[in-house]
Amino acid sequence: MVPKLRVARPTDQLAAVLRFYRDGLGLVELASFVAHNGFDGVMLGHPNAPYHLEFTHQPGHEVGRAPTADNLLVFYLPDAAEWQAAVQRLRAAGFAPVASYNPYWDQLGVTFEDPDGYRVVLQQTAWEL
Repeated sequence: MVPKLRVARPTDQLAAVLRFYRDGLGLVELASFVAHNGFDGVMLGHPNAPYHLEFTHQPGHEVGRAPTADNLLVFYLPDAAEWQAAVQRLRAAGFAPVASYNPYWDQLGVTFEDPDGYRVVLQQTAWEL
């Protein structure tokens, strides 16, 4: 069994965040819930990947924006066509690239900011240690 990773994050803008990560980034909606112990939420990822993202919203509770411009999720997409398609999908969904806070990410990648100010880098290279 491969360990699985869930990255969970609250948001004040669940519908807008869903549009960014599902429609723009192309993640699949794996599950969702409404009014579960006072929270609404959605899990996004790829059905066969060992990770997924969970976004939650608690009505009446404000969580605010990302604390810095250097809070990142980095997706390594070594295939040039797959990388270009991902960049174009985010642009087509209405999201424009932003300059990365750390210029390293601009060398081989493109950075987008989600509705909460968190950033996603689409890195056009393989990940290696």
